[in-house]
Order: sequence, then C-alpha cells, then structure tokens
Amino acid sequence: MNAIFQTEPNLALVVVRLGLAVTFLAHGSMHLLGWHGGRGLMGQVTNWKEKYHIPVWIGVVGIVTEALSVPGMILGFLTRPLALGLMIFLAVATWKSHWEFGFFLSGGGRKGMGIEYCMALFLMALALLVGGGGALSLDHMLSR
Repeated sequence: MNAIFQTEPNLALVVVRLGLAVTFLAHGSMHLLGWHGGRGLMGQVTNWKEKYHIPVWIGVVGIVTEALSVPGMILGFLTRPLALGLMIFLAVATWKSHWEFGFFLSGGGRKGMGIEYCMALFLMALALLVGGGGALSLDHMLSR
C-alpha cells in the first residue's frame, strides 16, 4: 500500500499535478456537466457510442475518472491510481479520436486535431505515475 502513496517532496510534481487538475476541471466539466459548450454526461457518452463505438458504460467510467482526478490531483491524494486512469482515458482518446489527424493539434487545413495535446497530458500523467504526488500532497503525508 505504501508504494501507492510513496513520493518525494518535489515541487515540480506539484506543478504537474495542478496543471492536470486545472485542465481536467475545464475539459471534464464539458463532458460531465455540459459547461463551456460541452454535451454533458449522456450527450457525450452517446456521441462517443455513435461516433467511436465506445460502449456507454466505458464512456461513463472515463468521464467519472476525469471528474475524480480533479480533487485528487489538487489534494495529491491517490495520485498514482488517478494518473493511471487518466493515462488510459488519454490513450483511448488518442487512438479513437486524434490518431488519424497526425501529430499537430491544428493546422494544414485538417478537420480534426492531432495527438499533440493528448500526448502532452499523457506524459504529465506518466510523470505523476512514476513520481507520485510530490510535495504538498496527502500522499506524501500518508507515506511518512
């Protein structure tokens, strides 16, 4: 159990953690609540089912993962499991929605976005999976 919480008091991991929290607060609120022009939970999972053939229950699990990651990343609690969940979510998004458009987020007159943004978020989550929550985290407090 200690392996889940073990982390060094590293401030760089705090910056990565909070960056993911802010990003998924904004992006996840589109998926879950329909804010910022999003579809909301059922609209989003229905869209994923129709467009990408992702079962509704998997879409719900993905959106719940996004939602739970926000307070977890802010507090630095269960950072590693949440980071792994986000990595899986981002890998599926990359494969199903972005891969066909190449690397770059935009440009070249394409009608879709490439993997650039998802890859950056995936690598941020990977850093937290490897390093843990860092300084100022509940994980660090619990591992001492």
